[in-house]
Amino acid sequence: MLDRICLILVIIGGLNWGSIGLFQFDLVAWLFGGQSAIVSRIIYTLVALASIWCISLLFREREEVVESSNQH
Repeated sequence: MLDRICLILVIIGGLNWGSIGLFQFDLVAWLFGGQSAIVSRIIYTLVALASIWCISLLFREREEVVESSNQH
């Protein structure tokens, strides 16, 4: 579950950086009252922490899910 939450936060961060790069528009700052607003800073920090967590995904072994056709 933590992996999914972190991935969602990293996606939000990536989309925000994309909007900054393409349109010079910071969506997080716009939604939460500017870059220096406490809520914006919390979101920026959570995205950064999530990206650090996602680094661990690169080094984990993948688990194979085996589905049984006998289960209903």
